[in-house]
Amino acid sequence: MYNRKFIESKCMKQLFTIGFFTIFFSFFACGFLSGETIVAAPRFEEKQLGNKSNTKEKVPILIELFTAEGCPMCPPADKNLVYLEREQPFPEAEIITLSLHVDYWNSRGWKDEFSSPMFTRRQDIYAQIFRVREIYTPQMVIDGRTQLPGADLAKTRQAITENAKQLKGKIEITSTKDAASDIKLHVNISDLPVHENSTVFLAIAEDNLASKRGKSASTQREYVSVVRELKSLGPLNAAQNRLETEIALQFQPAWKKESLKFIVFVQENANRKILAVNKIKLPEGKS
Repeated sequence: MYNRKFIESKCMKQLFTIGFFTIFFSFFACGFLSGETIVAAPRFEEKQLGNKSNTKEKVPILIELFTAEGCPMCPPADKNLVYLEREQPFPEAEIITLSLHVDYWNSRGWKDEFSSPMFTRRQDIYAQIFRVREIYTPQMVIDGRTQLPGADLAKTRQAITENAKQLKGKIEITSTKDAASDIKLHVNISDLPVHENSTVFLAIAEDNLASKRGKSASTQREYVSVVRELKSLGPLNAAQNRLETEIALQFQPAWKKESLKFIVFVQENANRKILAVNKIKLPEGKS
């Protein structure tokens, strides 16, 4: 029979022995695991860096807004265009905007100074493509693929997200100034996806414009990307996936050169889909 002191002494010795071996093996186990962790860490960091290098570039999306100063329902759509152009709220898309003022809102005693019958004809062509019974304002056309009411920002967001999934070609635009003080744009189009016969367009657009129709500041409307001129730079057949060209720019006295930008885009002739788009502003001192 063991007495209490003997049992306590025996237990203490056993606990000491167990504790010593536990600490001993734990020390070596920790050292072994630490070695594994140090070896594995660089591989984890390399994987993280690899993911960062594969970040996708933003897909350029062309938004055309058909609007008019005489249209009472257009102010919300004009504001939407300003928001999309300035805020660029889509991580996957670069928004490039055009504001095309149609002429069918002009009345006898008044004319929208930004309007053009060419823009009305362009909207007519879209109406045929989208099978819209009558043209209307405000109308947005996203990448030549989707049409919707310009004041409906929720549908606009959805259309931009969907169209950002489409393959696009590349357009590089540079500008030069020659001895005669003329500005030339050099356009290099490449990597176009499979397409039908198309046309290359140049739009000269102006920012920081305001409506002249309102008599007070509270009724005036702010505009971005008002198209001053839209012209063809030439055809591009179905067999071509690249093109280089240049154009000399001519400016009207009423245009504020510091607010101008130049949008080049490739559009299929039959279905009007946008294949590539980019924009440029003149550097300070070139205007």
